[in-house]
Amino acid sequence: MSTKDFIEKDYYKVLGVPKDATEAEIKKAYRKLAREFHPDANKGNAKAEERFKEISEANDILGDPKKRKEYDEARTLFGNGALFDRQGRPGPGGAGGSFNFDLGDLFGGGAQGGAQGAGGFGGGLGDVFGGLFNRGSSGTTRVQPRRGQDIDTEVTLSFTEAIEGATVPLRMSSQAPCKACSGTGDANGNPRVCPTCVGTGQVARGSGGGFSLTDPCPDCKGRGLMAENPCEVCKGSGRAKSSRTMQVRIPAGVSDSQRIRLRGKGAPGERGGPAGDLYVTVHVAAHPVFGRKGDNLTVTVPVTFTEAALGGEVRVPTLGGPAVTLKLPPGTPNGRTMRARGKGAVRKDGTRGDLLVTVEVSVPTELSGKARDALEAYREATVGEDPRAELFQAAKGA
Repeated sequence: MSTKDFIEKDYYKVLGVPKDATEAEIKKAYRKLAREFHPDANKGNAKAEERFKEISEANDILGDPKKRKEYDEARTLFGNGALFDRQGRPGPGGAGGSFNFDLGDLFGGGAQGGAQGAGGFGGGLGDVFGGLFNRGSSGTTRVQPRRGQDIDTEVTLSFTEAIEGATVPLRMSSQAPCKACSGTGDANGNPRVCPTCVGTGQVARGSGGGFSLTDPCPDCKGRGLMAENPCEVCKGSGRAKSSRTMQVRIPAGVSDSQRIRLRGKGAPGERGGPAGDLYVTVHVAAHPVFGRKGDNLTVTVPVTFTEAALGGEVRVPTLGGPAVTLKLPPGTPNGRTMRARGKGAVRKDGTRGDLLVTVEVSVPTELSGKARDALEAYREATVGEDPRAELFQAAKGA
């Protein structure tokens, strides 16, 4: 990607969020788009795959507060295109007609003081723009190690696995050093230095107004090396698609749609660069008995009319453990919630939430003769009671 394209790429537009979007809004937009354009859901659709890569790239920048700040600062400085002409070449800039400095001094690691003087960026923008600008007066840049790409994937857990934690196998595909040529791109393993960029991996795009800009070398694709005998597997790129299965530990207490980051578990880097990160979006299947509210689990327990009226002890199931016994006070109404402490989901600190037990008074649909007689006797004993009297009084007084 050229310097101009990178600077002027609107990642907010890619995710469909405003520039003042919160982290939660960015995360929500990313998850929605990632699910829609995920390669697994669009097999054979090249446009969807490209769109997914673009979405992931935008999330990598906007989802990281530090990168987002640096990106916003760079957009403020360069985003209007004033420093570039229509062909993407650096323009004259400023009222004086010339910026007499190298942009590499602003963004490169070797000119910290100059960066501080140009808006206080302090060299942090190099994390975003590393490798796009020339590195000073020498006019050459050593080919730098490149970090591997991040990988996004999804996994579905059972309700119990999400609460207790689980180790799951994940099969992933990514670009990795070609095994056939050991990542050299040359069938014989002996690539030569690119004569165009002299091994730097970059070429000057042009200069004007004191600027010195670079782009990836078009001949060696930014590698700095060229294959005399291109590898048939990777076609000389040194990278090939690789699949692997990894055992991933999902921590206890994970919630539905939570996104977990595993550092260094993404695609391998290039030229000794670090691996990218693996992002796992977790989906949790529903449970037939239990529900969840934050760190608490929920369950609805039916009780008989006599248990609710007279009180008693009720056995309540727990998730993956022995049942607990709760005391039901006399006169317990339908819908009352009781609490079994420490029987909920696992928190980050290792403690557990509670189990919230909602009482549901069960009304019998069939009665034995003895039970019917007992209820008839109860009705006669309470014939003067009207539980709706206060309701009608309140309705009239309103």
